[in-house]
Amino acid sequence: MNAYTNMAVGALLSTVFVMMSVSIASEGLFHSEAPEKPGFAIVAEEAPASGTGEAAAAAAVPIGKLMATADAAAGATVFKKCQSCHSGEKGGPNKVGPDLWDLVNRPMATHEGFSYSAAMKDFSKGGTVVWDYEHLNHFLAAPKAYIAGTAMGFAGVKKDDERANLIAYLRSLSDNPAPLPDPNAEAAPATN
Repeated sequence: MNAYTNMAVGALLSTVFVMMSVSIASEGLFHSEAPEKPGFAIVAEEAPASGTGEAAAAAAVPIGKLMATADAAAGATVFKKCQSCHSGEKGGPNKVGPDLWDLVNRPMATHEGFSYSAAMKDFSKGGTVVWDYEHLNHFLAAPKAYIAGTAMGFAGVKKDDERANLIAYLRSLSDNPAPLPDPNAEAAPATN
């Protein structure tokens, strides 16, 4: 080896030795033990299980009573929140979410060409569960609370009248709109 190579290797080894020595010394000087009890606990609220929490609160007013006074024209305004992820035209494209044409009473997780989350597929029980007024009411109130694990990243429509208007608008997106629910029927529990 020549002298320059020896000097370079020696400088590298010296630098590594100095850095390790400084690291070991600083760890010894500034080492602190973990506290026995943390200063404060960070508590993250988990989404309630399916059929509880905010989604169950949607059942406070029966959907039949809400739909009796719902305004589809006002629901079109509420639907603007949905348009970034969903289309509502007949034969419309799937976006981040499926096309919502003829949604009311359509089997869940069955829209052609859309890849649904595992949670939505499980909830739909193979397409045997339909998007009836009760399911729409609970789901639109708090999607992640009603179907834990859904990919829909929307907080929900909290106000009963806005949600009913939205459902009325979704009902109107059909060649043959589904019949309205009985306004005298009791609220169904938020279960799947």
